[in-house]
Amino acid sequence: MLPALIATLLFAGSVIAASRSTRLLGNQTANFWRIVVATFLLGAWAHSVGLGLGGGVFGVFFVSGVIGFGLGDWALFETLPRLGPRLSSLMINCLGAPFAALIEWLWLGTRLSLAQLLWGLVVLAGVGLSLAPERGTPIPPGHRLAGILFGLLSGFGQGFGAVITRKAFALAGAAGQSVDGGTAAYQRILGGLAFVAVPYAWHRLRQRWRERNSPTPGVLPAETMRRARWWVLANALAGPSIGVGFYQWALKTTPSGVVLPITAMAPLAVIPFTYVFDRDRPGWRSLVGGAVAVAGVIGLALHS
Repeated sequence: MLPALIATLLFAGSVIAASRSTRLLGNQTANFWRIVVATFLLGAWAHSVGLGLGGGVFGVFFVSGVIGFGLGDWALFETLPRLGPRLSSLMINCLGAPFAALIEWLWLGTRLSLAQLLWGLVVLAGVGLSLAPERGTPIPPGHRLAGILFGLLSGFGQGFGAVITRKAFALAGAAGQSVDGGTAAYQRILGGLAFVAVPYAWHRLRQRWRERNSPTPGVLPAETMRRARWWVLANALAGPSIGVGFYQWALKTTPSGVVLPITAMAPLAVIPFTYVFDRDRPGWRSLVGGAVAVAGVIGLALHS
């Protein structure tokens, strides 16, 4: 349980760091560089203490990273500037569980019980209540709709990536291999890096074209770059490196029915962070909806 609890706190901090770095650098730039930093950190672990590219299931972990780290986190960084860290964290963390259950049913033939279906509906109801517009909300309607769509895509990526990760661990165990959490996270993030490099390269090409045709090229101030580097490093440490390492460790040693209820608390752990850093005071709908969604994830995990 301890690795899952540590991962939950790190994930909550990662969302705040991701939001701050996004404001300073832009969506895809912040996402790309935190993946690059995390790849070096995880690579140092995997090639010194872990198995590097070994374990016999590198391809499966790589595909999991393309979907989870790549597609899921790309959509997350598009959700953050539109919905903010609190609602973004709620969508991604809570929708990942019902998406995972649905994918396991469609792909692996795992039957969904009536209890699972009901708890899945509870999750959706809670998320929907939290996302409902409130009086005085600072989120424009257009941003809210786009943020919800990107959040759904991110939740799908996270859920699908988790299912493939569990499959990779099962295949490794069947082959007599033992893959540690840090190595699994490294092999997954290589897939994420391959994915995010494409939109980042496209973003840079467009940016250079605009600067070439602009009389005043946009160059970030040195102070902004200095602050951004610290937030990118914090995000890389708390999220895709140390945080995911603890998460992989938890999935390896503890049933997912225990791990997921703990990590599902991340959206609630984000609330005090957003209050301290952003002065974000959630309304009663967000609080009640968040609690309902988290309860739904816990119930879904316990009946899996």
